[in-house]
Amino acid sequence: MTGSPPVPAGSNTVNPFVLADDAAALIHFLVEVFAAEDVPEARTLDTDGLILHAELRIGDSLLTVADRKPHWPFTPALIRVYVDDVEAVLARAEQLGGRTLTRPTDFFGDTLARFQDPAANLWWVYRHHPDAVQDWSQAPETEGAAPEWQTDEAEDWSSFTTPELEYIHSSLDEALTGLTDPRKAG
Repeated sequence: MTGSPPVPAGSNTVNPFVLADDAAALIHFLVEVFAAEDVPEARTLDTDGLILHAELRIGDSLLTVADRKPHWPFTPALIRVYVDDVEAVLARAEQLGGRTLTRPTDFFGDTLARFQDPAANLWWVYRHHPDAVQDWSQAPETEGAAPEWQTDEAEDWSSFTTPELEYIHSSLDEALTGLTDPRKAG
């Protein structure tokens, strides 16, 4: 496949869809935390009064949100978002009932943090630092050679780990291991 496939105006090639037990509350949370734009004309209620479809614009991306039906399983979303100020986003999330899972940490030249929203979705929040080396093929190494951490054979990440990467990994493992259906929490 070359290029991008055609998409409707306002959509991207990939558009996440998040289910929540209280979609209206999640929408409010995301509007406050990410300055998301709620698209009111997209809001559709199902015959049972639950939100069947709602759309939010976050930056140049479209996020769809709906209410989880009582008989549907818990399916947390894991979403990555680029922001201008990671700490401000975390502060707003915490003020509205979110929980920081990974404090702001250097991640290959960018800043990464994670939080869990009140609906138990996990958000990767990044601040991109364009001056940092992001394209590992451009890193100062022998020209044409693969980066030290990239080999032809499958190798685990411990060969190039750092304390920051260890923390990022362990905080994710802890968050996912402890993830529970909010309907059963108590």
